[in-house]
Amino acid sequence: MLRRVVALAIPGLAPFEFGVLCEVFGIDRSSSGAPAFDFRVATADPGPVRTSLGFDILVTDDLSVAAEADLIAVAARSIGPVDERYLEVIRAAEARGAWVLSVCSGSFVLGESGILDGRRSTTHWMYADEMQRTYPRTVVDPDVLFVEDRRVITGAGTAAGIDACLHLVRREHGAAAASVIARRMVVPPQRDGGQSQYIQQPELQHGGTSLAELTDWMLDHLGDDHSVESLARRALMSERTFARRFRAELGESPAAWLNRQRLLRAQQLLEESDAPVEEVACVCGFGSSATLRHHFTRALGTTPQAYRRAFGVRAAP
Repeated sequence: MLRRVVALAIPGLAPFEFGVLCEVFGIDRSSSGAPAFDFRVATADPGPVRTSLGFDILVTDDLSVAAEADLIAVAARSIGPVDERYLEVIRAAEARGAWVLSVCSGSFVLGESGILDGRRSTTHWMYADEMQRTYPRTVVDPDVLFVEDRRVITGAGTAAGIDACLHLVRREHGAAAASVIARRMVVPPQRDGGQSQYIQQPELQHGGTSLAELTDWMLDHLGDDHSVESLARRALMSERTFARRFRAELGESPAAWLNRQRLLRAQQLLEESDAPVEEVACVCGFGSSATLRHHFTRALGTTPQAYRRAFGVRAAP
C-alpha cells in the first residue's frame, strides 16, 4: 500500500511541477476521505536547492529518508547531468519493487538511472525525440498523458503530472480516493485523450509550390469530394505525374495532405465557432460526425466534443 512518498529535490527542479507532487501527496486530506501520505522531500546535500527559475528552496532531509519509501517521485528539471547519488536512490527503489514516478522532463532522470531500459515511457512532447535519441532502450510514446510500465510511471507535461499522480492514487487506494483529491484540486479525476491535442498545429498550407493554385482551391473546397483523377485533371497532368509531383513538393500523398488540412480546419471550427459537430464534419469534408470522430481520435487521441470543451472559445455573457 502506498504510504511513504519521497520527492527528490534535484538542483534545477521546476517549481510548478515539483508543486504538483507536493499538492497531490503532501496535503493531508484524510478528513475528506483521502489517504494520508507520509510525504518527505529529500536532497543529496541538505540546505538550499536552486530551482530552474533561479530561486532556492530549503530542504532539510538527506537521501537516507528514501530508503524505505513506497514511491520515489521526480519533478521536471533542467535537462542535463544528474548527481549519481540520486540515480542510486532511483535504482534501489526500482530494485525493491517500490513505485517510481516522474513528471515531464523528470523522465530524463529515470532514463539516466537506467530503469527505463526495456520499458515504455513518455515525456513532454517537445522533448520526446531528444529522449528517444538519448535513451534508445526505452520506447517513448509522445501521444499519451502518462505511461505505467511495471511500477514505473512517467508523466508528460505539467498538467499530465497531475494525471499520472492521480492514476497512481487510483491504483493503490481506489477511484474514490483519487476523486477526493481531484475534487479538492478542482481538476478532473481522469482526463480523456493524449498529448497530441496539445501540440501546436501548423497553419492551413497556402501556396509555396508549383501546385499553389490547386492547393489553395482545395482548401477553399474542403467539403467537396476529391480524387487523384479529378485533381490531376484540374492540374492538367496525368494521374501518375500529379501524384509524383504532389508528394515531391508537399511531402505526402494528396489524400494524406487533404485529410490533414480537413483536420486542421475542423480544429479551427471547433475552437472558434459553436457550429454543431455534424455541421463541422460536413464543412470539412468528413461527411458525418462519426467519420470526423474516427479521424479525430486516431490523429489527436481525443473526440471532437472533448477537444471543443478543452479549447473552444466561449462567448462572454
